[in-house]
Amino acid sequence: MKKVLITGGAGFIGSHVAEGYSKKGYEVIIVDNLSSGSIDNISNIIHNENVYFYNVDIRDYEKLEEVFQKHTPNIINHHAAQKSVPYSVINPNYDISINIIGFMNLIKLAKNYQVSHFITVSSGGALSKLIIGNERSKESDFPQLESPYAINKFSSEQYLKLYAQEFGFDYSILRYANVYGPRQIPDGECGVIPIFLENIINASESVLMTYNDMPRGCTRDYVFVYDVVEANMLVTENPINDVVNIGSGKEIAILDIYEEIENVFNKKIPISIAEHRPGDIKRSVLDCEKAKSILKWECKTSLKDGLMVLKETL
Repeated sequence: MKKVLITGGAGFIGSHVAEGYSKKGYEVIIVDNLSSGSIDNISNIIHNENVYFYNVDIRDYEKLEEVFQKHTPNIINHHAAQKSVPYSVINPNYDISINIIGFMNLIKLAKNYQVSHFITVSSGGALSKLIIGNERSKESDFPQLESPYAINKFSSEQYLKLYAQEFGFDYSILRYANVYGPRQIPDGECGVIPIFLENIINASESVLMTYNDMPRGCTRDYVFVYDVVEANMLVTENPINDVVNIGSGKEIAILDIYEEIENVFNKKIPISIAEHRPGDIKRSVLDCEKAKSILKWECKTSLKDGLMVLKETL
């Protein structure tokens, strides 16, 4: 039986991925310090045979090694992260401690316990190039690197490429667009959709952060979490030793997102205007042709359909 250790496996995205592995018959070892994840997210699989949970921080090498000693996973799927772009600007050392030091702990353990495949999640949005006209950001484009978060995510990609070659294991890097779906919490750092949803349901005013030349807000590429799970399953079975974008390839302004949510929920709630946050990328949209070519993957869920699924789960 193949054994996958998934960090951040009790989080929004990680829990869905863990569930995908469990359905496919993998032994699933979930590591999460529950700083943003929740046991509730994995309640449907945590009692399954061959699913294990450990409340461990990836920065704690000794406790992390105990998990590796017990299970000797074949595959690492790394979803744990410091995810806030603005907070990385305020406290870059904290971002480094998780997104670099914690990451390097996993690299060392991958070597010492002969892991065959290391999958890591990166950020297509934060690592987007400067978008001009109808361009999309390709994997080969050099990113803008507008925040410590972006710098550290890009650095972790380079570390993985280097050490995969040095230590002789396969690697796959998935650069996510803005992921949304069930279990996502409105904590301010998971994208605007859960925040807008909560506000519209509760008839509360939302805030649109804008630039002077972008009155409808920044633009983003949104991908539904079920499509992201499919990408993880495909890359697990077929290591790519490369980086691929995982998104819809469609650029949409934040105000358009808000108005689509209003339409789906048949509500009209005012929205106020504020200045953009430090480190925000103005425009982000991914070119996902590479994922289509080498993974045979593409985003299947439209924004409207994804919001309808969310509506049914609330």
